[in-house]
Amino acid sequence: MSIKKNLAEIRTSIPENVTLVAVSKTKPNEAIIEAYETGQRIFGENKVQEMVQKWEVLPKDIEWHMIGHLQRNKVKYMAEFVSLIHGVDSLRLLKEINKQAVKHNRIIDCLFQIHIAEEDTKFGLDQEEVEEIIISGELNKLENIRIVGLMGMATFTDNQSQVRKEFSTLKSIFNSLKNTLPDISILSMGMSGDYQLAIEEGSTMIRVGSSIFGSRNYH
Repeated sequence: MSIKKNLAEIRTSIPENVTLVAVSKTKPNEAIIEAYETGQRIFGENKVQEMVQKWEVLPKDIEWHMIGHLQRNKVKYMAEFVSLIHGVDSLRLLKEINKQAVKHNRIIDCLFQIHIAEEDTKFGLDQEEVEEIIISGELNKLENIRIVGLMGMATFTDNQSQVRKEFSTLKSIFNSLKNTLPDISILSMGMSGDYQLAIEEGSTMIRVGSSIFGSRNYH
């Protein structure tokens, strides 16, 4: 299994306007360095503690994306360096990110996580909830965060038409929110098993792990 070869294959299969996030969760630093040496600079982690440990020892030009569910009490550990937070699913979380960003004199980019899957286990807001946050005026008070797009996860199923429908739903929500959030440009959807479908439905950022690094090792 060659990380270099896998990355080359994925890069040739995706359009230039699509950003590849290499999902390095549970993977050792050596694997990240191997990907880094091919020019990959954006890596995604789903646990704050693991991301902090990697950030401390790995090259400083790596952009770290927090792609997992984020608890408010963990924001402070990564506020100094995180590049993009994918899974913002509440106003309370946004306020905490803003508070920690202020301490580091940073503006932190965030994506609203939208619930599109039929599974109950996935986190996220629905379109109405996002619109309520925008209309409330609370968002405008948070000067150290920037909402730059949306993220969503499709149902984990072999039913391609269902997955496509969910991605299409997210794309239409993205389009309708552009009126109230003119700065949004990122649509983060698609993982190893479904990123080609996601790209066809308008994804501009894919989160790929096992297709790059091989299957995960959870102990």
